[in-house]
Amino acid sequence: MLSVIDVAMGQAANSVEWPAYGNDAGGMRFSPLKQINPTNVKQLTIAWTFRTGELEHYKGTSADEKAAFEATPIMVDGTLYFSTPTSRVFAVDATTGQKKWDYNPDVYLRQDLSEITSRGVSCWPAPADKRASVTSGKRIFVATLDGRLIALDAVTGKPISTFGKEGSVDLRKGVGNISVTSPPAVIGNTIVVGSSMGDNQRFNYERGVVRAYDALTGTLRWSWDPIPRSKNEAGFATWKGPEATQTGAANAWSLISADAERDLVFIPTTSPSPDYYGGERIGSNLYASSIVAIRASTGKVVWHFQTVHHDLWDYDNASQPLLFTFTKNGKAVPAVAVGTKVGHVFILNRETGVPLLPVEERPVPKSTVPGEEAFPTQPFPSTLPLLGLPKLEAWGLTPDDKAAAQRRINSLHYEGMFTPPSLQGSLVAPGNVGGVHWGGMCYDPESGLLITNINRLAASIRLLPREKLAESVKNDQELLRAETGMQAGTPYVMKRSYLFTRDERGVIMQTPPPWGTLVAINLQKGALAWEIPLGYMMDITKYPQAKQWGSLNFGGAIATAGGLIFVAASLDGHLRAFNTQDGSLLWEVALPAGGQATPMTYQINGQQYVVIAAGGHGKLGTKLGDYVVAYRLP
Repeated sequence: MLSVIDVAMGQAANSVEWPAYGNDAGGMRFSPLKQINPTNVKQLTIAWTFRTGELEHYKGTSADEKAAFEATPIMVDGTLYFSTPTSRVFAVDATTGQKKWDYNPDVYLRQDLSEITSRGVSCWPAPADKRASVTSGKRIFVATLDGRLIALDAVTGKPISTFGKEGSVDLRKGVGNISVTSPPAVIGNTIVVGSSMGDNQRFNYERGVVRAYDALTGTLRWSWDPIPRSKNEAGFATWKGPEATQTGAANAWSLISADAERDLVFIPTTSPSPDYYGGERIGSNLYASSIVAIRASTGKVVWHFQTVHHDLWDYDNASQPLLFTFTKNGKAVPAVAVGTKVGHVFILNRETGVPLLPVEERPVPKSTVPGEEAFPTQPFPSTLPLLGLPKLEAWGLTPDDKAAAQRRINSLHYEGMFTPPSLQGSLVAPGNVGGVHWGGMCYDPESGLLITNINRLAASIRLLPREKLAESVKNDQELLRAETGMQAGTPYVMKRSYLFTRDERGVIMQTPPPWGTLVAINLQKGALAWEIPLGYMMDITKYPQAKQWGSLNFGGAIATAGGLIFVAASLDGHLRAFNTQDGSLLWEVALPAGGQATPMTYQINGQQYVVIAAGGHGKLGTKLGDYVVAYRLP
């Protein structure tokens, strides 16, 4: 696989693109640009701001309660392409920020949509992909909230009439009510797309199939279901129970990575449905909660690595598998790095799936829920640090706050990592928002550092016998306020909440800070190079120490050869630049709206730009907006 440096060298000296969500098809999120560096980053100023008009688009719908502008633009041929939370696509001049065209797929926003977000678009053909046989101009692909794969002419924004039916393929046909929230993978003349669906509502949810389509015609090339449905399929014996084959999900809602040279795509799968009860699906449950390498030309599984056996914690593989070159015993080895919500990082051989750094199976707690059988062991990377909540303690702003947190912790079942859900209520640490979340990781090949931002938030998970649901919540205010997953088709209803409270002071966490950090790992040494709090989430005029407490964060970081890491993500609405070598903060700027997106960078006409979507996140309560902001040196 060509590196981003190789690709950049093939481009004009004054133009360096960002042609895919993660820059390269393997999601390394590294740029070879050096114009912006530690000595001048403080001079960055706004080059242009573009408004999408998305807030007006939300009117009359519930989108403002769910919408999240999480897109990372791509830059190809001097044009930025990106999607809004409602799957609208924009093309903007990379130098001036002037709109070239926009396309509205007219997603019906009054339907029941679990998420309202779109993390971006993809460009075909992929740069330097020799498998692509180009017979037409470049195309922009967007996969929509209402389950369509649409091909647009990159120059005009018009649908390609010869693709599918007038430019669109119906992804819901034969599958069900799915959405797509991440850009599809592009490899050769093949477009590979997963799906997103709601969690915890029923046992027999839609199937989490991954499908590949011809980039020119929209013809289905292959389809792969992560859950084996017949006895002759590999992994079938790991799903036990009379209705196990009716299980849904295990879908790939995050980004799929591609290695054109090896004809492989890397699928990050999620937990089966429902997330927190597996009594209908006893066993390890291959290929759910796994990284699966699939031959792009045939759809056949080449290898798999399961990150969580019999997932009972909503520990989806939420971030893009990161393809990079790892040095082992002095030899360069093609590798894939996998960061998980548990806080684990696995380094695997890209061709075989065999761990390049040791992994061991360790005993974990048993389930006490009738009908459930938690898997007896889970995989742990034995030489890399844990990124998450290694231990659980009570915390509060005041002694009374801490005492209340301790009472809450004492009331819940906790036996350490992988404590299963229980009828009493269990502490799950970290909760389902990470550890490493969908923002994922980036890799700087020049320093050899793997960089990621993480969350440290515990969750309370309680299973309630269905016939006793009304009685259980009648006089329990915490259960009344908790999120409900009906888990239809199982004996239990799920109640989920998180270890914090709210009052006139705001959100008061009940576990110790920092609650969000930026981390760099030296993979050769198997140790943290540094870790720093990321952002803040309390009023710093009242609590100035909150700057050292970090923030829950959603969105990822990028690295540059200029020795910088750019990241927003935190709840305080700032974009920041950190020194790659030591994590020191070098620059920060307040965004016009919440920055729960991953930035990108490119060079055009000899000028380097850093760009981020700033549109906020409805569920997180950050300021909504419709901005794309570009920064450059004066």
